[in-house]
Amino acid sequence: MNENPAPKLKEDHPYVSVILPALNEELTIADCIEEIKTVLEENNISAEIIVSSSSTDRTDEIAEKLGAKVIRPEKKGYGNAYLYAFREALGEIIVILDADGTYDIKKIPEFIKEIESGSDFVMGSRLKGNIMKGAMPALHQYIGNPVLTWMLNKVFKTNISDAHCGMRAIKKEALDSLNLKTPGMEFASEMIIEAARKNLKISEVPIDYYPRKAPSNLHSFADGWRHVRFMLLYQPLPFLAIPGFFFFIMGAVLMAIYYLEGNLENSNLHSFVLASILFIGGLQAILMGINIKTYSIIAGYNEDVGIITKIANYQNLERELVAGIIIIAAGAIIGLYIILNWIESGFGSLSQVTNAVIALTLFLSGMQIIFSAVFNSMMLINYDD
Repeated sequence: MNENPAPKLKEDHPYVSVILPALNEELTIADCIEEIKTVLEENNISAEIIVSSSSTDRTDEIAEKLGAKVIRPEKKGYGNAYLYAFREALGEIIVILDADGTYDIKKIPEFIKEIESGSDFVMGSRLKGNIMKGAMPALHQYIGNPVLTWMLNKVFKTNISDAHCGMRAIKKEALDSLNLKTPGMEFASEMIIEAARKNLKISEVPIDYYPRKAPSNLHSFADGWRHVRFMLLYQPLPFLAIPGFFFFIMGAVLMAIYYLEGNLENSNLHSFVLASILFIGGLQAILMGINIKTYSIIAGYNEDVGIITKIANYQNLERELVAGIIIIAAGAIIGLYIILNWIESGFGSLSQVTNAVIALTLFLSGMQIIFSAVFNSMMLINYDD
């Protein structure tokens, strides 16, 4: 007699949906599906297995023969594989992991128990578990993953150890509350960011991590940059505007100090030029942060419209244009003054380096402000506050 409780069901639907994204994983898909089925049966868990595949090899054929539901997303991409699969999932709990045989399938019941114990979203942690020899490049293990995880934790107030672990579990109702739409590798970060924004309870399960049998589809630098870029899209002000403001103020103060000291051509000219660079670069970072913030709101990645309503409305953009024109005019007047002095000297030698640096700084700053105002106004054409 079987003493295990009956499989957990909800209105004849599977209790758990296990989703495997796959891109040419014919070497590992069978082992993954068979191990998942064994683990779930041993723990008497009712489940469905969904393979979301963009494969051109025998992955789909093998998965179907083993009883998995195979879907073909209309568009390729790591995020798209999950977005299409989520629509098909019937389970009360969604478990996701790669189909490359690297993840610790026997830990699936622990993920489910975490959900049943009150967590909304459960992350696997390879860094808290065991990473087998050859499973993860040293660059990823000791630099890339920890740095990107640290950045995500700092900016989005999370407390996880392995932000790019692809083995996760989430309640279906919690998943439905997330605004997930990223088609590529950034999906891994988007899921955590959205979970943090929705105040989901996040926990971790340490897992073992195994070497791949097939070549990896990852590209270290490109994929790392995509995650940084995505975090930047959600929170451009901490990444750009705040550091930019610091450099802008520092450059302005140093320029003023060196100018008031006088005799720049013979003493602090190089420091004065450096201060100018800090001023211009800081202003550019501030304006870029505002522009990215505007785009993130318009594209639906950010709901914090307060600061943009104040900064990027049409009235303020018109003021930016006027300010930019005035600053350019000031730079042009100083430049004209230098030319007139040169003419008066009979087109001879002229020592106007300080004024030339100031004129260039003003002219470039004015142009930056005008370009930023025009770009923001274009983005806001069809945006209704």
